[in-house]
Amino acid sequence: MTIKIYANKTIKEIQTEFSSVFPYLKLEFFSKPHTTGKGTKKEYMKSSALSLREVSKKETIGSLSFDDTTIVSDLERNFREGFGLNVQVFRKSGSLWLETTATDTWTLGYQNSQGQELDKANLSNDQEENDYHEQL
Repeated sequence: MTIKIYANKTIKEIQTEFSSVFPYLKLEFFSKPHTTGKGTKKEYMKSSALSLREVSKKETIGSLSFDDTTIVSDLERNFREGFGLNVQVFRKSGSLWLETTATDTWTLGYQNSQGQELDKANLSNDQEENDYHEQL
């Protein structure tokens, strides 16, 4: 998959494109990068209505290619280094979204398949939808 990156594109547009290929994963954008193995505080999460121009100090023109064999940490690094965008991949787990800090060495394809399995296993769970950090 290739996502085109340009200044007027919104975070929501990137999120929608990404989730169309990886339905059990989502991208969240933050004002600060996360430290390896640690999550980013929710207070730094950016609104999906913002344009890339509003969240990046770098020139936001180009494209980013990745597929199911791409390692999560590589994707996050490519967004940061290439476009000044601090992204975190989250994986669906029932009605929860887990920040994949403990599994950033997994591929997008594997993360997505694990999200699908967890989603099926938790279909009867009545939890509120929230974002959490993984605990491995």
